[in-house]
Amino acid sequence: MLLAAGCKPELNPKNPEKGEVNAARFVAVGGSGTAGFADGAYYREGQENSLANILAGQFKLIGGGDFSQPWISESSAGIGFTGKSRSVLGYKTDCLGVTSLSPVSFASAGDMGIFGANLYAGMGPFGNMAVPGLKATELEIAGYGNAANGAGNYNPFFARMASGVTASVLSDALSQEPTFFALYIGEQDILNFASSGGTSPMTPVAGGAGVGFAASVDQAAAKLTANGAKGVIGNVPDVLQYPFFNTVPYNGLVLDAANAASLNTVLGPLGFTFHVGSNAFLVEDPTPAGGQFGVRQLVEGEKILLSVPLDSVKCNKMGSVFPFRGEFVLDLSEIAAIKANTAAYNNAIANTAATYGLALADANATIKSFKTGMIFNGIGVNANFVSGGAFSLDGIHLNPIGQALLANQFIKSINSKFGSTIPQVDATRYRGVRFP
Repeated sequence: MLLAAGCKPELNPKNPEKGEVNAARFVAVGGSGTAGFADGAYYREGQENSLANILAGQFKLIGGGDFSQPWISESSAGIGFTGKSRSVLGYKTDCLGVTSLSPVSFASAGDMGIFGANLYAGMGPFGNMAVPGLKATELEIAGYGNAANGAGNYNPFFARMASGVTASVLSDALSQEPTFFALYIGEQDILNFASSGGTSPMTPVAGGAGVGFAASVDQAAAKLTANGAKGVIGNVPDVLQYPFFNTVPYNGLVLDAANAASLNTVLGPLGFTFHVGSNAFLVEDPTPAGGQFGVRQLVEGEKILLSVPLDSVKCNKMGSVFPFRGEFVLDLSEIAAIKANTAAYNNAIANTAATYGLALADANATIKSFKTGMIFNGIGVNANFVSGGAFSLDGIHLNPIGQALLANQFIKSINSKFGSTIPQVDATRYRGVRFP
């Protein structure tokens, strides 16, 4: 018992010290997770448990000031990038008539009213300057929240919080003269490519600010530190560790004798052979690897996205008679490109941290620890979809407990760099997936 008590992490030092950290005006700049996007939508509970809000709460223990966010009503169903409401875990009956627990929409449609009015006059300026969907190259786009630019040329999540129609995310952050900042950007620069099965581009590493990742991050850090502010920068997680890319196995085509014989009759003349048990799904492939018919079987290491319509797989022979379209699959070359860009982004972030004296939070290590599984104060957390707890029901963004553990990674790096003793968060007080 004494040994166990001695191993319990000290989350709350008796007298937290701020060291070199002046958190009087803390500003967070980043993308979806820092803003509080979760369960496929932007909604109030996600905001309350955002990385930015958790950090701000701990900074109050060393004299941090008030921290404002562009709050969404507690009664709102939230809204995601495609107009849907947030997901909750509920009972769903599939095409085979089997009822089981599954993510379902909280409401029939997302809450478009979120975008009905600009909140700056009543709530701003905002300490949480993170914006769902924000890429590193978009930090300094003037008019990034101007709806007059037309659909696809502005971000509606920023429109509701921008100081004006010519504002950029970074200009609104700088207008607050932050004394300390968190910069956590780059995930979306990878995710646009990864979550589309490689059909949307990734941000190139090279190029000027607003074009290339490295220069965009460097310029943002230069401006945020220009008046003496200190800060922390997080590196980019390996998104391939997310449950969105690891829930449906490449060889998840499970066949009995009758179905295997049927597929061999239909597809055998094309050179495909199926057997009883697990088989690799088929995917469209217009490259030479797809042969004269432009179709091949997946190989180990390739990933099927969680966006694949599972009812069509179960009942309409998608993935076999009707091969998966490329948008639902990451092939080996696309996976290699994601890994290469992630490594290059993180090299650029490490250089930026060194250049401007920033604490470097290894967010990538935290996400990898979810993949392998970790235990915090006796509670196990891993990256398994739904059951693992770390990730929300969209398979990409973190649950509150995942956000808390990520915040601890940021806090550890800040304490190490700036000589502070900011208490870590007790992650056991934050939820994982909520079961009905």
